[in-house]
Amino acid sequence: MFYREAGQYKTSYAADMAVFPLRQDRIGLGIIIAAAYALAFTKNDFLLQAVMIPFLIFSLAAIGLNLLTGYAGLLSLGTGGFMGVGAYACYKLMTAFPEVNVLVWILTSGFFAAGIGVLFGLPSLRIKGFYLAVATLAAQFFLQWAFNRVPWLVNYNVSGAIEAPLRTLFGVPIVGPNATPEVRYRVVLTLVIFLTWIASNIVRGRVGREWMAIRDMDIAAELMGIKLLNTKLLAFAVSSYYCGVAGAMLVFLWYGGAEYTVFDINQSFFTLFMIIIGGLGSLIGSFFGAALIFIMPIGLGMLLPALLAPFGLSIGSETIEHLRFLIVGALIIFFLIVEPHGLARLWQIGKQKLRVWPFPY
Repeated sequence: MFYREAGQYKTSYAADMAVFPLRQDRIGLGIIIAAAYALAFTKNDFLLQAVMIPFLIFSLAAIGLNLLTGYAGLLSLGTGGFMGVGAYACYKLMTAFPEVNVLVWILTSGFFAAGIGVLFGLPSLRIKGFYLAVATLAAQFFLQWAFNRVPWLVNYNVSGAIEAPLRTLFGVPIVGPNATPEVRYRVVLTLVIFLTWIASNIVRGRVGREWMAIRDMDIAAELMGIKLLNTKLLAFAVSSYYCGVAGAMLVFLWYGGAEYTVFDINQSFFTLFMIIIGGLGSLIGSFFGAALIFIMPIGLGMLLPALLAPFGLSIGSETIEHLRFLIVGALIIFFLIVEPHGLARLWQIGKQKLRVWPFPY
């Protein structure tokens, strides 16, 4: 009875087409954002460092892949490589121009990933489906080889790794060993909220409609006057930009340093699993998928030992890791068969049922 549009009159076209047309949705979103910022005051370093920061970063990477695969219908397996381009580009820019604010370079690094994404997206005009996936898979292997074999990318560091130097914002360390989890969490949360808002406006505008037209039927979209090459390359550019920014945040706002193995093919597959389970063509589904894929192993590691302890049983961390792969695989099969649109569709159905409750429709 509390989730109704009764009495909420729309007096303009903009109000009728709002992202959150119901007042309850807007209030709920405000509460979620306020609660997210309030987590920084809990002083729980494990919650912030091991759960929330990587969850938000992987959600941003999932949004980037969802823009390409979910909205434009272009399958990609090069997400890990594009994240690596952003990370290595940010490292080079930070070390070459140390006087510039690091947040500028984190956001700028995405443009380098966008350029690489456009380059490897050129075959998308001629091929699609699994053939395009193989082309992006080639990009993944090539980029991973470059990260390992080109010493210039790591400033000729003998360890072959990139490390986060100390950088501050208004005198407060946000990157480097002296940066606290609370500060880095606030920075990551602010960047993710800002970029999610940008993505929401993109998919609801002209560009987003062009992507969805190509996804549904590219021949019909071309007959309507949509330029396939420009639109597909734009999808690759925007998607790679988000993945590049996520990669830079992954290294400099979470790990503090990384090697090329961080951006291997497994990262690409896990990001793909996130949008399949969360929901293709849904921004909120990217958050659902990232929460399930990343937070679920942490929950299993804490819940299973507690459940087995009263019976005198124990379970190893390697067993929990195997259970993670089993559960993720089972969930992918389940959602592909039962609900192809993922958790986002279940969330939408639940909201619709709540709007008409206690009536069936």
